[in-house]
Amino acid sequence: MKMMTGNNNYTVEDMAERLGISYRSVYRYIDTFKEAGFVVQRKEGGIYRLGKESRYFKEISQLIHFTDEEAHIVNQLIEALDNTNVIKQNLRKKLTAVYNCTSLAECVVEGKNAVNVNHLVEAIGERKQVVLRRYASSHTGVVRDRLVEPFGFTTNYVQVWCYEPESGKNKLFNTARIGAVEVLEEGWQFGELHHEGYIDIFRITGFEQRRVQLELGVMAHNLLVEEYPLSTRDLKQIDDSHWLLDTEVCDYVGIGRFTLGLMHDIRILTPEFGEYIASLVKSISKKLPQK
Repeated sequence: MKMMTGNNNYTVEDMAERLGISYRSVYRYIDTFKEAGFVVQRKEGGIYRLGKESRYFKEISQLIHFTDEEAHIVNQLIEALDNTNVIKQNLRKKLTAVYNCTSLAECVVEGKNAVNVNHLVEAIGERKQVVLRRYASSHTGVVRDRLVEPFGFTTNYVQVWCYEPESGKNKLFNTARIGAVEVLEEGWQFGELHHEGYIDIFRITGFEQRRVQLELGVMAHNLLVEEYPLSTRDLKQIDDSHWLLDTEVCDYVGIGRFTLGLMHDIRILTPEFGEYIASLVKSISKKLPQK
């Protein structure tokens, strides 16, 4: 969509080559835009563009998707409508015509964040290094410039996957914490090391996953679903008052916090995770006041 707007003039062949996909795939995307209500123009020389007279047209640099959790909630709301409701069918048709899988709706990113996201999208497309100016790290509390190679976004463009030469690691950077994005002339130097990690249901990121099973009571189940909506995909009801959570986590930190607060309503089924919780409880007990 970005290639079909602005000052760009691309043919189907151009887009297929730049995106690394087949001509047929490009035509399928163009047909999807038409079905979603966009006006697609075929200009002289076989150039395809999205017309600004399109009813739903927005600057693609400001287009952003809901998070997986938000999309999940939107999906639940739509599913709550009766199947005979015409509006339900129309919503499904319109949303899925534009958004893939869990990305079900759009919102607009305003101001500085929209500009930064747009620069990052361009840098990824052109395989360029960037400097994240005045990046405010929540881990260190330090605000400084970071030289990185951006190569992918989380589903809502709120975070960007980057390889950082200084640390030699792939990291997630929050776009809201970036002061400005400077796209450099230098291309990627470490492309073969780029690797996106995982994001678990507790919003913890990492490059490895560990399986954890918990038996939840009513309170633990309800709080889990309310605080972490994506957990519903990993839950299975055992009986009227118990559920099995069988999930993959990137680190025990997120699920550990949740478990510690609800120990009275959770039974740990994974021995390794049980040992982790036992060590936490032991360390906490040492900090409690003694009689």
